Amino acid sequence: MSNSCGHSHNDGEKHTLSVNNLSVAYRKELVLKDISLEAQCGRCLALVGPNGAGKSTLLKAICGLVKRRSGNILWSGKDALKCRDGEFAYLPQHDEVNWDFPISVRGVVEMGRYPQLGAMKKFGESDRVAVQQALELMEMDGELARRQISELSGGQKQRAFIARAVAQQAHVLLLDEPFTGLDHDHSANLARLLRRLASEDRLVLASHHDLGTLSEIFDDVMIMNQEVIASGTCSEVVTKENLGSAFTHNVNE
Repeated sequence: MSNSCGHSHNDGEKHTLSVNNLSVAYRKELVLKDISLEAQCGRCLALVGPNGAGKSTLLKAICGLVKRRSGNILWSGKDALKCRDGEFAYLPQHDEVNWDFPISVRGVVEMGRYPQLGAMKKFGESDRVAVQQALELMEMDGELARRQISELSGGQKQRAFIARAVAQQAHVLLLDEPFTGLDHDHSANLARLLRRLASEDRLVLASHHDLGTLSEIFDDVMIMNQEVIASGTCSEVVTKENLGSAFTHNVNE
C-alpha cells in the first residue's frame, strides 16, 4: 500500500523531520522536556550533551521505540508513527547488540528487507539487488559479506548494520554513538560513508561525544540536556557558552 510518508523527491523537494514540544518520561521521571527540532533530508545532524541528557531517548522516540508524554513528530508533514515500515532505521549503541549471534554480514543486511517483503515473505530479485547495493555502498561486499559479524572490527560492525538500514530503504538513520570505540582510521571511513548517505538525500541523526570532530562530520548540531540548549549549524551553535550550559545544566532543578 502506498504511503504519503514515502521519500520520493519531486522537483527538488526536501522532506523534513519536525519534532515539536516533545516530552518523554520513564515512569514519573521526565527525561525529555519540550524538545523541538527540524532537520531536512540530505543533512547530518549531531545530538550533543552529557550522559543522561536524553540523546538515546530522543532517537528512540523518533522511531517509535519509546512513548511520548506529549508533543508530536512529523516526517514529510505526517505523523512519524504512521509512516511505512522501514522509513526509520535505529542503530543502538555497540554494547546493546549481541555480536556473538551466529549470522553473516550478508544475513544482517538481508534482515533490512524483512519489512518490505510481501505476503509470501520470500526474497525476490528486487530484494537481492537492494542487499547487494547496500553492501557495495558501505564497502562490505565480497569476502566481508561472508564473514560472521563476530569476526568484524568495530568499524566494520557499524558499517554492516548501517548497510542493513540502507537495504531497508530507510530515509532517516538514527545512530546512537556510532563512533564510540573506533580508532581514527575507522572513524574517518565511517564519517565519509555517512556523508555519502546524506548526499543521497537521506537524513542522518547521530548522538556524538567527540566535540573535536563535529564540524568534520556533521552539518548541524543540537546541544541538549533533557531540553534544547541550542540548535543550528556547527559554526553557529558550538560555543563555550552553549556547551557550558549543557554540561552543567539540570532540567529538574
